[in-house]
Amino acid sequence: MPKPAYTRAILKISGESFSTQGVLGIDPDELNTIASQIAEAVQDGTQLAVVVGGGNMIRGAELSTRVGIPQATADYMGMLGTVINALALKEAIEKHGQPARVMSALDIESVAEPFIRARALRHFEKGRVLILAAGTGNPFFTTDTCASLRAIELGVDILLKATKVDGVYNEDPNIHENATRFDRLTFSEAINKKLGVMDLTALSMCMEHNLPVIVFNFKTHGNICKVIAGESIGTLVTNAEPELANSH
Repeated sequence: MPKPAYTRAILKISGESFSTQGVLGIDPDELNTIASQIAEAVQDGTQLAVVVGGGNMIRGAELSTRVGIPQATADYMGMLGTVINALALKEAIEKHGQPARVMSALDIESVAEPFIRARALRHFEKGRVLILAAGTGNPFFTTDTCASLRAIELGVDILLKATKVDGVYNEDPNIHENATRFDRLTFSEAINKKLGVMDLTALSMCMEHNLPVIVFNFKTHGNICKVIAGESIGTLVTNAEPELANSH
């Protein structure tokens, strides 16, 4: 396996990654695919934290609109969905022989440790994968924002945004067959062109703290290892000058 290019990284995985298209819940095959890649990716010593979404269980904003529940309550329900995903992912990763721990921004001591920065760093030192659940612990913030916040807080080298497409496009490649994929982007371009890399709060935090983001397709087996090894896959988003950005 190639030497990892990053000492410490955060991987953001959406809740929908745990299920098949249009189906709620956790699909065993999808779960195992994610877990096996994560276990393999950290074998050479990269310290990895995984931020999980909960959209395969509950989407807070959608539930609020559809059912009439206040969004704050619906968002907390969504956070609990991320805890379910985190627990499943921990067990699946450990089946592959890789120690892991779940840390939650909500106080659920029966099933997860509270997120404490010093304790998280200690888990890294012990070679454990961290699975970060319940977002920031606050309503009205996405798990993308959680990934940016924890990445900055834990001093990671890179934020890896795992998706089902192979990077950032100028328009939806599932709808427009002539959509153009970017190899590189600046945060300013991503924000100004509304390319949907992450939500604006998350992108702004990364831009302010000069934290690079790679958007890549984790469905291609081995891509998590490749991106941690520094191979050029997906789209790299940085504060580099606009003239350095290109597409193909």
